Amino acid sequence: MLFTTSVLARLPLAAFSLGVLVHVEHLTGSYTAAGAAAGALAAAQGVGGPLLGRLVDRHGQTAVLLGSALTAAAALGTIAAVPDDTPLGVLMLLAALIGLATPPVGACLRTLIPLLRSGPVQQRRAYAVDAAATELTWIAGPPLALGGGILAGSDTALAAAGLVLVLATTLFALSPASRTWRPPPVTRSRGTALASPALRVLVAVLGGVGVLFGATEVATTAAAGPAAGLLLGLWGAGSLAGGVVAARLGGGAAAGRGFTRLLAALGAGHLLLVAASATPLSFAVAMVVAGSLIAPILASSYALVGGAAPAGTSTEAFAWLATATAVGTSIGAAAGGALVDVAGPGAAFTLAGAAALLAAALSAARLPPAEGPPATADPAPPGPGGHRAVLGPEQPLQWPREPIGHPQNLGEDAGRRAALPA
Repeated sequence: MLFTTSVLARLPLAAFSLGVLVHVEHLTGSYTAAGAAAGALAAAQGVGGPLLGRLVDRHGQTAVLLGSALTAAAALGTIAAVPDDTPLGVLMLLAALIGLATPPVGACLRTLIPLLRSGPVQQRRAYAVDAAATELTWIAGPPLALGGGILAGSDTALAAAGLVLVLATTLFALSPASRTWRPPPVTRSRGTALASPALRVLVAVLGGVGVLFGATEVATTAAAGPAAGLLLGLWGAGSLAGGVVAARLGGGAAAGRGFTRLLAALGAGHLLLVAASATPLSFAVAMVVAGSLIAPILASSYALVGGAAPAGTSTEAFAWLATATAVGTSIGAAAGGALVDVAGPGAAFTLAGAAALLAAALSAARLPPAEGPPATADPAPPGPGGHRAVLGPEQPLQWPREPIGHPQNLGEDAGRRAALPA
């Protein structure tokens, strides 16, 4: 139930940017205005994610998730209902509010994983499943936004996205695992999670991965024209497959050395696109192969957060990784577009590969090469009687049928909750 609702809650997030872009273009007749609104949304998401994560680390998940979901849904409903002559400044303000209030469901789920899966291997497998599920949302979200806009109008599509967001986020926030999670009893500094040098390295590495994302999207669009959507779908499908395989093989890299190798392979795979884009078949195959490293890298970065984030900042730390990826994607898209205009799509593919190789070099230089003590992230606070939640026996993680937050892992109340429908 927990895993399923987290996927449903994140599905509208993948459609926000495209949905706002299409709707504002319909309102204004200007792609410049639409791009400005979508940019305001993306920038605000980058700011809001860590701020909301910090609130979760201090006050718990339920109130923050419910409040942010309701705020985002209200902003979506408002922008869907405004008239055609609404000033661009108002549209950008509403888009920014949507971004600032986007619920950090993914970060909250990843914070729970070390409490719901004992042992580093089981935790890495769970992170790999989560990374694969994220690809599902990015594969399905944009087509749903476009399809809903075509069938019912962009205003209805945005309002529906807000409704799904509220319902799914509420189910996640009221689940036993999320509702009973409490911030750990630790002394917090006034600084952020970025006070940790190791986390700053991870953030920089994910920024490089984001540059690869943005440059590849632009280069593929320039190289393939009308077929770009299909090729980017294959790219995402490759990542989904890579995440499933990683979950079955142990969940990705356990330490810096393996993480560096994955990053280097990601860079090499995208450099191959320079030559592979010459023919449609080789282009398609290469996109699947290049994409297959994405979910394992994301899963590995999530697993490394436990040993990098200061105590009591795990949700904020996960949110910073998402922000770094988003910022890097914007930089990669802008730089890739400039390179396409000057030197063609091959130059943008080269930028993508070089960004991943640079991230690999940073990982090799700054992250511990070998696995340290198992990370437990933020411990669960004592429950009634002074006892902490007891984890159930380890079981193989199967995608997608087994939910990550099974009731048997939630302590003394498990017997009663197990009778509830999953």
